[in-house]
Amino acid sequence: MPKLVHRIPGAVEPIGPYSVATEAAGLIFISGQVGIDPVTSAPAPGDAAVQTRRVMDNIGIILDGVGLTFDDIVKTTVFLADIADFPAVNEVYATYFRGDAPARSTFQAGALPGGYRVEIEAIVAR
Repeated sequence: MPKLVHRIPGAVEPIGPYSVATEAAGLIFISGQVGIDPVTSAPAPGDAAVQTRRVMDNIGIILDGVGLTFDDIVKTTVFLADIADFPAVNEVYATYFRGDAPARSTFQAGALPGGYRVEIEAIVAR
């Protein structure tokens, strides 16, 4: 299967030379999402928990656009501006998975684009 770039109506538009979601060999790679409101393009106001909810909702828009759900995610990578936000992020993140959660790595990135506190990327299996 050749590479397929998904264009998802309602998803946050890329701000650089990357695709929001790219599919190949039955896997969909969702680029890192931050707490941007897809309607207003404004940053989600608030702490890491509020930003995490916006990030996960943004991922949900992409999943819906490709006909999949959070249960189809096999791996995520979570980037935090401050590892001290881990408990708050983890608490919100957990609410998006009904069954077994996907594999995950979490890193303190130090600084994230736009001053965001949380960025999450995902790999999804079709």
